Amino acid sequence: MATTSIDPRDLRHAFGRFGTGVTVVTTRNDEGEAHGATVSAFTSVSLDPPLAQVTLMRESKLSTYVAGQPFAINIMSAAQQATCLHFAGKPMTDGPVWGASATGVPVLAGNAATLECRPWAVYDGGDHLIVVGEVVALEITPGAPLLFFGGKFHHLGGLVGGAPWDFCGDGHLTQFTSVPQFAAV
Repeated sequence: MATTSIDPRDLRHAFGRFGTGVTVVTTRNDEGEAHGATVSAFTSVSLDPPLAQVTLMRESKLSTYVAGQPFAINIMSAAQQATCLHFAGKPMTDGPVWGASATGVPVLAGNAATLECRPWAVYDGGDHLIVVGEVVALEITPGAPLLFFGGKFHHLGGLVGGAPWDFCGDGHLTQFTSVPQFAAV
């Protein structure tokens, strides 16, 4: 039931103005086979406990499989466009390359990062389900992420202005520096 007079096409276009990373969420179907779908609605939720969320179309097969069982959020690398398209309904000739999992949930090979999750909570999100998972294992690679903006795939460009924090070589936050000031437009 529509609650406003917002045109869904305009809303989709407005949402598309927000650049995102691309993930493929994977789990097992009712027969125990690997199943997945390309998902750009991914968000970190909490560091303690370690939680991440994906938003899935309510009518998708994936939403019926993932709600009560372990799943992986495969954060796609720039080299995985064909894999993303495979899980978006444009099958690859040879299928995707599967990787090793710490927990037994199906994961893809070649990801920028992989988060293996156990179910935490599922929330109503209108025509979508908001699925929160507790991250129980992860893998990070040096690969650049695949990005999505305006209905098209993109890759990282140049650095715009740095970050207001510094990291030491092991990836831990070491120092908070001053935030650059921006002029009002």
